[in-house]
Amino acid sequence: MNKYLETNEIISAPQDTPDRLRMKSGVFVTLNAVKPGHELRGCIGFPYPEEELVTATIKAAIYAATEDPRFPPISKDEFGSNIVVELTVLTPPHLIETRDQKALPALVEVGRHGLIVERGGNSGLLLPQVATEWSWDASEFLTNCCLKAGLPPDSWLLAGTKVSVFEGEIFEEVEPAGVVRRKAIGES
Repeated sequence: MNKYLETNEIISAPQDTPDRLRMKSGVFVTLNAVKPGHELRGCIGFPYPEEELVTATIKAAIYAATEDPRFPPISKDEFGSNIVVELTVLTPPHLIETRDQKALPALVEVGRHGLIVERGGNSGLLLPQVATEWSWDASEFLTNCCLKAGLPPDSWLLAGTKVSVFEGEIFEEVEPAGVVRRKAIGES
């Protein structure tokens, strides 16, 4: 990402990229500012496995730094000194099928599942770690995913609302431009 912030040049995947990074996968890149208190600074990704993981990661990182509409673009100096990168590699989402929407909380595992809620052209996604970071139960997780989609909070209870779940493997920098470690959901 440093290269892009310096020159607007998008890097290509190295020739020796391992095969496991060439598999198609969904991925989200989350950027957090270390100061003033580990605050979200950008988060964008791709929920479906449409591109190679390495390519999707490069794109998501650039978009998270420069295109997240909630934040001003990140500068090269800020990126190098104050931003830690978190990468969540996703399993393919699968639709929860139930005849009773009230049963959904029992089918969502907080600490394991991420959510996608879709209704009437609106959709919202929350990564698996979000529910544990906010200490939500499954109903609160569903409610907040509806809000993220721009829907009324109880939309998950309505027939016709689609709820999909996925899992994620998280990797994070320990400090800006530092060592990368695997992170368990719920671990700080």
